[in-house]
Amino acid sequence: MRLIGLDPGLRRTGWGVIDAASGRLSHVANGAVVSDADAPLAERLMQIHQGVIEVIRLWRPVAAAVEETFVNKNPASTLKLGQARGVVMLAPALEGLPVAEYSPLKIKQSVVGGGHASKEQVQAMVRVLMPGVTLNGADAADALAVAICHAHHAQSLARWTAGTKAGTGATPGHRA
Repeated sequence: MRLIGLDPGLRRTGWGVIDAASGRLSHVANGAVVSDADAPLAERLMQIHQGVIEVIRLWRPVAAAVEETFVNKNPASTLKLGQARGVVMLAPALEGLPVAEYSPLKIKQSVVGGGHASKEQVQAMVRVLMPGVTLNGADAADALAVAICHAHHAQSLARWTAGTKAGTGATPGHRA
């Protein structure tokens, strides 16, 4: 299953594409869509949208995951980030992909094992989980972490769904 993780940003939107099969993850590609900081907001949002669409069409993932926005101290910055996030969520949805959302805490827990990990710890674990990967910046590393988180959760859900269909009566968090 090919997945794309997206780390929304108005300046740089990170993206990371991985393949997940039989509990194994492999790196496909990563990078960032960059908007022109001197352009009007509407044009920057269009640049982000077009860039994400291009990445999706190039790498053909079957599902997308997006990091949830955190509220920062500057309300205007939070609103702009929210607009960028909306565009980032819209792009895969328009391409027919299901879009999942994960909090920064959930992503860090999935990748590092602790919700208060530093960016450096997340990047180090991405390198461990994807041996030989060349990270194309911090935004791309964060996006790969989003994709890894989604792979872990999607595979767990698939196992649970298969178990309930097989009549084991298992529920999430309960082993049959």
